[in-house]
Amino acid sequence: MNFDISGAKIFLKIPTGIPILGDILLSETLVVSWVVMLIITGLCIFLTRNLKVENIGKRQAIAELIVESANNLVRTNTGGNRFDKMIPFVAALFGTSIVSNLISLTGLRSPTADLSTEAAWAVVVFTMITANKIKAGGFLGYLKGFTTPIFIMTPFNILSEIATPISMACRHFGNILSGIVINGLIYAALALASSALLGLIPGAVGAFLSNIPILSVGLPAILSFYFDWFSGAMQAFIFTMLTIMYIANAAEG
Repeated sequence: MNFDISGAKIFLKIPTGIPILGDILLSETLVVSWVVMLIITGLCIFLTRNLKVENIGKRQAIAELIVESANNLVRTNTGGNRFDKMIPFVAALFGTSIVSNLISLTGLRSPTADLSTEAAWAVVVFTMITANKIKAGGFLGYLKGFTTPIFIMTPFNILSEIATPISMACRHFGNILSGIVINGLIYAALALASSALLGLIPGAVGAFLSNIPILSVGLPAILSFYFDWFSGAMQAFIFTMLTIMYIANAAEG
């Protein structure tokens, strides 16, 4: 049984003619990311149709629960409503992350199994962190912060600043990709074991049954519950919480 972990498939290459830019790639990650955006957009439209003030339906109740949960998540971890403007971004980030993680249950490759996805998120978060630091202490104050507590710490402070988006991206990417790889390896190993054991049965029956990965039924599904459901939701929550805390701490100066 073949097991491929070479990465996202490339469906189309569009030459740009500019060596420094390279080719524009239409990859599996990009396509599935569009699918994720369509799912979230469609869900938002579905839940927010025909909103009412009284006698609300189940759809509106779910929509209000989601909004209230996003409000509480941000306000509880920032100590008030000072960062309410961040709520839509946090909700969008969490929604995109969790749908991207869980979409692997449909057989599609999760966009978060590609480091470029988390890297893009991390760059956006890092930009917001830096903007809040500059807003809180001014540009000169931001630069001066690299020299604290003493000037000799400047290189280490710069490395620490750069490490923030890198660590956020790699943590999320590593957990999602490892789950995919471990699930795939176990499935492939069980398929080989099934083929070897059933191949011991003599005659045409053994030859037929050895092609059916019977042992691959059951255990991979249990592991998928952890890696796809629990770990996927947990990583989305952790990434969102780190975003909230980093931005809130940056605004505090």
